Amino acid sequence: MRLLVTGGAGFIGANFVHQTVTERPDVRVTVLDALTYAGNRASLDPVTDRIEFVHGDVTDVQVVDRLVADSDAVVHFAAESHNDNSLADPWPFVHTNVVGTYALLEAVRRYDVRYHHISTDEVYGDLALDDPARFTEQTAYNPSSPYSSTKASSDMLVRAWTRSFGIRATLSNCSNNYGPYQHVEKFIPRQITNVLDGGRPKLYGAGANVRDWIHVDDHNRAVWEILDRGAIGETYLIGADGEADNRTVVETVLEILGRDRADFDFVPDRPGHDLRYAIDSTRLRTELGWAPRFRDFRAGLEATVAWYRDNEAWWRPQKAATEAIYANNEQDLES
Repeated sequence: MRLLVTGGAGFIGANFVHQTVTERPDVRVTVLDALTYAGNRASLDPVTDRIEFVHGDVTDVQVVDRLVADSDAVVHFAAESHNDNSLADPWPFVHTNVVGTYALLEAVRRYDVRYHHISTDEVYGDLALDDPARFTEQTAYNPSSPYSSTKASSDMLVRAWTRSFGIRATLSNCSNNYGPYQHVEKFIPRQITNVLDGGRPKLYGAGANVRDWIHVDDHNRAVWEILDRGAIGETYLIGADGEADNRTVVETVLEILGRDRADFDFVPDRPGHDLRYAIDSTRLRTELGWAPRFRDFRAGLEATVAWYRDNEAWWRPQKAATEAIYANNEQDLES
């Protein structure tokens, strides 16, 4: 198989590339990545001799056309994905998430190439903290932020191109990922690196917001199950029953690193902060036989903490700039 992976130098995409070249040596992998601030070429260093890397933008029609024409399948990870950044400047999210998806869909339509679209549970909005329900494939979209609304828009494009033009597409919506190579702007690596730096983690609001955590390797195994055996035109939800509120996550990180569980600070909540996400992955498990391997969230978190402790050279160059942005945002929320 000739496989094109967009966003393959980002967090989930890079882990997908690592997993693919290790477990599927018969797959020829080409990575397309714009190497924006969230893409890191160093994330692919361990596999650089086993892939083709193309530095380019997913909205560049000529580059996309050439790469798709030489592919049997496309997995589309490339996306702007940080909620705080989307509140500060929505345009990059519209450009990459909507226009970029359109460019890919037109290319796979021209060359009849298999396409899998990576999306998020955030397109569904949020659930009440005391609501026993979870998101399913039938849940109506109700995005809260510029980020989630552009991902919802890209999902709708995929569904329309599948129905109107018959492209061979599948779609997956996944819960919050954690693991190696995640940018330090994201919740878990930010808290880990703050503590490693001797600082105090910071929690929005009361820290009561609940996320459904899944290890990135489990997510990527699910993507391959869908690529191999998923029904064309269908959507699959990926989740590992890993619900935990943000305060519990921070307290656990502190405990793992030998600090007092109360050694953190609260900061003003961000606008439109979703309360709770929860995924029902029954269809994926029953139809395709997938199941998460990282069933113990604490154990997965311990492994992730160890990775960041051992790979300071990877995350250190990002840290100061990220914290400066957060400091400005927190100052704006307080004013």
